[in-house]
Amino acid sequence: MAVWDDLPISDRDRALFAKGGMGGRLTPGERPAVLVVDMNNAFVDDRYPMANEETGRPAARAIARLLEAARREEVPIFYTTGVLTDSQAVRGIWKGEYSQVDHPLLSRPEANEITAEIPPQRGDVVIQKAKPSAFWGTGLIDMLIYHKVDTVIVTGMTTSGCVRATVVDAFSHNLRVLVPEECSADRGELSHKVSLFDMHMKYADVLPLDEVLAYLDRVASKRAAAV
Repeated sequence: MAVWDDLPISDRDRALFAKGGMGGRLTPGERPAVLVVDMNNAFVDDRYPMANEETGRPAARAIARLLEAARREEVPIFYTTGVLTDSQAVRGIWKGEYSQVDHPLLSRPEANEITAEIPPQRGDVVIQKAKPSAFWGTGLIDMLIYHKVDTVIVTGMTTSGCVRATVVDAFSHNLRVLVPEECSADRGELSHKVSLFDMHMKYADVLPLDEVLAYLDRVASKRAAAV
């Protein structure tokens, strides 16, 4: 059962998606990477104005399971976090508290530190970004090309914002995209479910974490057999 199955999606809408052949399954590639999008204190720790621990902490624990498997199989791991800046031009024209470059909490370096449940380890890459997508204005695509990546496993916060933007840009770069359902979180339940549904219809496979872990095992087995 998908997380969006309880949404009031009309028969008309379902028929239109089916007519376009949308919502099927992709064939993931043989060179995956994991992207951990904005799992920092500013989004996960309730002391911060844009955070939601109720959804962020469970997602962090699920991501920890994914990262354990990825490191075991030597899959490249990339984190993103916010950029600390005094420039509104760099920060951008956001709505709400996140738009303030001089916010008493968001202007501290610890706001952009990755949450303690999933600390980066040696060999992982942490990318600072100012806009939603992990690809926009960063060197991420260069590093994915270096690793010959053909499939990205996108996780993090928020589902409707930075995760979705990253998924769309990954798709636009002709990468196959997987989103482990338990590894993505949002502030709002509705935006979370609708965004996962929409991504699954068009850009990515939104799958249970166990299926993604099984995929990593298959990739590792094929790689071992080829040696």
